[in-house]
Amino acid sequence: MNHETASLFVVPEHIQTRWASPENMDGEKGSGGQANKGRKGSPSIPIKAGEQITLAHAENTSGMIRRIWMTIIDRRPIMLRGIRIDIFWDGASQPAVSAPLGDFFGQGLGRCVTFESALFSNPEGRSFNCIVPMPFRTGMKVVVTNETKNDLQAMYYDIDYTLGDHHDSDVMYFHAYWNREQVTSLKQDYEFLPQITGKGRFLGVNVGVIPDTQTYFKTWWGEGECKIYLDGDRELPTLCGTGTEDYIGTGWGQGQYAHHYQGCHLADEENFQYAFYRYHIPDPVYFQRDIRVTMQQIGGWAPENSRQLRDAKRKLTGINGSPVDLDKAVADNWYGLFERQDDWSSCAYFYLDQPTNSLPDLAPVQHRTTGLLDIQDVWP
Repeated sequence: MNHETASLFVVPEHIQTRWASPENMDGEKGSGGQANKGRKGSPSIPIKAGEQITLAHAENTSGMIRRIWMTIIDRRPIMLRGIRIDIFWDGASQPAVSAPLGDFFGQGLGRCVTFESALFSNPEGRSFNCIVPMPFRTGMKVVVTNETKNDLQAMYYDIDYTLGDHHDSDVMYFHAYWNREQVTSLKQDYEFLPQITGKGRFLGVNVGVIPDTQTYFKTWWGEGECKIYLDGDRELPTLCGTGTEDYIGTGWGQGQYAHHYQGCHLADEENFQYAFYRYHIPDPVYFQRDIRVTMQQIGGWAPENSRQLRDAKRKLTGINGSPVDLDKAVADNWYGLFERQDDWSSCAYFYLDQPTNSLPDLAPVQHRTTGLLDIQDVWP
């Protein structure tokens, strides 16, 4: 019998279970469901434009957040990207987790899609689930802020946690970092995770890509290689993949699928948008001193694309730094690689031996929402 199986029917000493929800936001013992004389009087909370609300908190105790479930009545892109979630550990003033609500739960590009993975899920495309273990030593706080100009009429949530957990000195804190470059820089790798210092584990990343169809038409955008720089790597990484779709476990393009540790749960060929994920659970990525995680911005043309690109007089840069000879590409009737500039966004997850990190603050809401589908009618 292994430890995980045995833990199902062993009650640890001195550990208490708590749920924070609109029916008991403080998670106090014997205080749940008081509204309307206990007859479901407060299952949700409104969040006005500009309002910040603490969903769960604990002070002067160790513990662990074990599950977060949430749904909101307005799931337009403006809300999925405009509401932010911040999580603080051990009384810190800086959040360890800071991300748009949708992206944190794996819903890239402000779009809800059905999927299931080992860490996050959306069973029917209208809720958010997270089961990432999040230990803390002296306290925690989960905060949401409505940074849009729209009132949210209802947010439903459960944050399930335990109090009194004993954590050894090697137990680390959970962090999440969101990034976006609406136009990536030519020949500069996009950063899933800028360099951070400390000891920890890179847990994985959710990614959203809106390829530039005006410049490149519907050519393939995912030839870039994931690079992970570990413990002093600077010029070259220790870990390097072979292509974007290869990194998430598929090949020769990306269709829609959702597996435990990897998936492309949004593959919208009509609007040419993609959201995908990779979690390093069976293949852990450890770092002892520092880490940086990037993805190259490289695409490719197929024989049927080269004539279209040439006739439109597109100027492409090859991966050797020289201009692409599209006349030759047409004559060769074969495939080729070129440097691209597209719209990339991501939410990276990692554990760190510190309750705070040195990463940039979450970008303003307009930067997060500009250019998403269905945004133009709700944000000036």
